[in-house]
Amino acid sequence: MATIGARLYLSQLSSFREPPQSIGSYPEIGLNEARQRRHDARVLLAHGVDPNEERKRLEKAKILEKSSTLRVVALEFIEKKRKDGFSQKTLYKMAWFFSLVEKDLGDQALNDLMPYEILQAIRKVEENGHYETANRIRGFIARVFRYGVLTGRAATNPAAELGEALIKPKVRHHAAIIDPSAFGQLLRDIDNYGGYIGTRLALRLAPHVFVRPGELRSAEWTDVDRDNSVWKIPSEKMKMREPHSVPLSRQSLAIINEAHVRFGNYKLVFPARKSWRKPMSDATLNKALRTMGYRNEDMVSHGFRSTASTLLNESRLWAPETIELALSHVDDSVRGIYQRSQFWDERVEMAQWWSDYLDHLRAGIDILSPKQFAQRRRKVAPRPIEPTTGYSSNVTMTVRFPGQNYG
Repeated sequence: MATIGARLYLSQLSSFREPPQSIGSYPEIGLNEARQRRHDARVLLAHGVDPNEERKRLEKAKILEKSSTLRVVALEFIEKKRKDGFSQKTLYKMAWFFSLVEKDLGDQALNDLMPYEILQAIRKVEENGHYETANRIRGFIARVFRYGVLTGRAATNPAAELGEALIKPKVRHHAAIIDPSAFGQLLRDIDNYGGYIGTRLALRLAPHVFVRPGELRSAEWTDVDRDNSVWKIPSEKMKMREPHSVPLSRQSLAIINEAHVRFGNYKLVFPARKSWRKPMSDATLNKALRTMGYRNEDMVSHGFRSTASTLLNESRLWAPETIELALSHVDDSVRGIYQRSQFWDERVEMAQWWSDYLDHLRAGIDILSPKQFAQRRRKVAPRPIEPTTGYSSNVTMTVRFPGQNYG
């Protein structure tokens, strides 16, 4: 081993036909360490590995490690979801989940994190009784690791199986009124609500269309085809990021037309009271229900979906698939894609039948169960034009036709 100008260590690692290689600089590296480096390089050569290439690989690995911390990958993952069109609310929740474990895990590289370390960080949240939040944090971390695996910064996903080690939260369903008489009273209370007209109109429409509250609040006039009685909700406004079309009954269209008289010059169908440029807040509808005397455990704005699902199924008049499609529970299979087109006519008839039943409940006279109402009144409805889908008709499946009893 020799030095050049007392600056570099050079070593002849193989035959003298190959130029000598630098293994460090003096005096930063002492003689003993230089000799150890020479030894290590010769071991690599003995195993057929080029020391220079190995050094470059290790340098790249160090650079990659700096960009492989949970903080870097999590923020990159959230940014990707922003570009994918996820709502601000969803992005905020992701950032919040990460903030709860950032102090303990943020600076560690994904490949260095062990399952027990992740579990310890999550259990700090769990120990405060926040079982659902703890499970959702685990789910978020697992998604970040999965993204890390796909982008070459993690070899495994240690968070994937941690759910077994966490306390399972009790399943809490959205509070909903499913008794026909009580629901009829709610409809009458909504009609008599004395608050902001936009809130009253939104609450009047909610039972008929039973979309998610966020989809209702963000409705824009460009989404509503009043001529063809169809509300087309774009994918960026949907929870599952799939576009969804809602057939509008005569009653639904009447409420929307009433809203158009009030707010037709605005972008939003139901603008906020204080700013027509913004939708009403996610708490507005629930606050209105509280004002009418309905407690959190009695009814929430999301409960209109549960009510519709329960009573429509009780009618035994509609295919379960039709009800699920109306609730925008997405089926990504080929059969699911075909059903969205095939069951449109039945969804149209169901929407009108449901609105007619709501009118019956609102009247409050000789209340009938859904099944009794179905037996007394057959399905009659106008047919809104089916949304353009582009679905193939070359798929074979068994179709259950409207009018068939599904009991």
